[in-house]
Amino acid sequence: MRTKQRTTPSRITAIIAAAVVAGLVLAGCGARPASVTEAGGGPKFALSDSTPAPAKDIDNFTWAMYAEPFSLDYAYAFDYPDNTVLSNVCESLFRWNADLSTSPGLATGVENPDPLTWVYTIRQGVKFHDGSEMTADDVVASLSRHLNPAVGSFWASSYQNVESIEKTGEYQVTVTTTRPDYVFNASLVGAPGVVESAKTLEAAGKDYGNSSTGVNCTGPFSFDAWEPGESITLKRFDEYWDPDLKAKSRQVTFTMLPDATSRINAFQTGEIDGGFAIPSNAMDILKANKDAGSVYFGKDTSVQSMVFTNLGGTFKDVKVRKALMMAINREALIKAAEQGYASKTDALTTRNVWKDASHETTDEAFNGLLATPYDVAEAKKLVKEAGAEGSKFVFATASLNAAFDITARAIASAAKEIGLDPEIQTMSNDKYTTLFSDPEARKNVDLLVTSWYLSSTEPLEMYSVLRTGDFSNYGGWSNPEFDDLVNSAYGVQDPDARGKLTGQAARIASEDVVWGPLYETVTTMWLGKRITGADPSINYMYFPWAAKIGGL
Repeated sequence: MRTKQRTTPSRITAIIAAAVVAGLVLAGCGARPASVTEAGGGPKFALSDSTPAPAKDIDNFTWAMYAEPFSLDYAYAFDYPDNTVLSNVCESLFRWNADLSTSPGLATGVENPDPLTWVYTIRQGVKFHDGSEMTADDVVASLSRHLNPAVGSFWASSYQNVESIEKTGEYQVTVTTTRPDYVFNASLVGAPGVVESAKTLEAAGKDYGNSSTGVNCTGPFSFDAWEPGESITLKRFDEYWDPDLKAKSRQVTFTMLPDATSRINAFQTGEIDGGFAIPSNAMDILKANKDAGSVYFGKDTSVQSMVFTNLGGTFKDVKVRKALMMAINREALIKAAEQGYASKTDALTTRNVWKDASHETTDEAFNGLLATPYDVAEAKKLVKEAGAEGSKFVFATASLNAAFDITARAIASAAKEIGLDPEIQTMSNDKYTTLFSDPEARKNVDLLVTSWYLSSTEPLEMYSVLRTGDFSNYGGWSNPEFDDLVNSAYGVQDPDARGKLTGQAARIASEDVVWGPLYETVTTMWLGKRITGADPSINYMYFPWAAKIGGL
């Protein structure tokens, strides 16, 4: 569902629930905006590149999960829980490092002899968890699944321009595209580049990646057991090919703890050793409890946004979409929902993913975006001009956590204040997840909220999903000029020139308020006193982060 679910312990829930009402009302009367500084003026948090190196190997550690993975099939691994586990078991052709750079993975290199050809040299001596050796045949079989309509890969759009995937040597694979595509290669750090045993894929069939079958990949951990609703256990793979990333723990257990109170209490008592996506409203409590462990902050690519999933109803007119954005006091929302552990943005990407573009190009892209300052009077005027006063819409939400609840209430309250009539449709966590993969589930929904992360340092990845007919273009928005810019950018080799085209496309999507960006977040991680070694970076989605964890 692409939603980083942030929950909060019960002992502070009541405080925050009250604070959101007071905070948003006071902010409307001229209260100071939220900031990322402490009361004394110092920084609220600082980003860390890493954590202390471990001193020893350990037998096991436990990791909290706020939800159960949808699947361990890389073709359907489209959310935080799925990839948090899968990144330690299955590997891609390239690695995504903690600083969001790329380095060789299961491919030792790539050549681009002409605009339509990518030639990958496959690493030799790599073994799958069943002991068989990886070859070019396995790479071809794994990548080709994204082209197979019968599979229905959630990552098929990454392969939109791929014409063929062929073995051109014992350890060489050649991908041919129908048109120049300089974004394709960047996607291979994630799920689109995962390699699985061809024999396993054939033998498992439709059961591949489920709780009974698991996966058979090349990572530092192998699949051991999946107890639905309870836990997933991985065990160290002693024949792993990379000695620098040999797992320092014999076993890791991912425990499903969707209840906020249980999860945070488990951190503080030592029952659970660590976890990502720490509830922001519990952050100060955990930071203060230094005897139990430490909270770390790192690079992220996530933006919390409203997604207009029906552009044929209340939100048909861009004036209404813009009005709703202007009716939300985002600074007060960040303070109430995220306790200041976030920052306001008008963009659908963070600057982190513009890594390969120049500062000038990045500044131009961000400065050209539509600004929607908090202005209720102007928002009411826009709604009236659009003839949308009293218009109803269905706002889908779930009781994922306190921050999510606060955001949902703030949006609904803002909509009512400017004359709209929201109908809140609260769903179970699992049902909410399906909104992002099943068009039928979204059939009667007009609005939802997501924390959308990018899986590479390529901003075009975000804007490509807003093209006409794309899998993740949930509202069915269509703009030929936008489509042309994005499609043209795919064929531009120079990242800075590609960034300029992406910036132009971003402005169009921003002016049309296709999605409504609220704020951007940072990656958060808790490590108990028993373990250390993991990097606090969004790269954990596609890098074998658990292999680095050992004992103090």
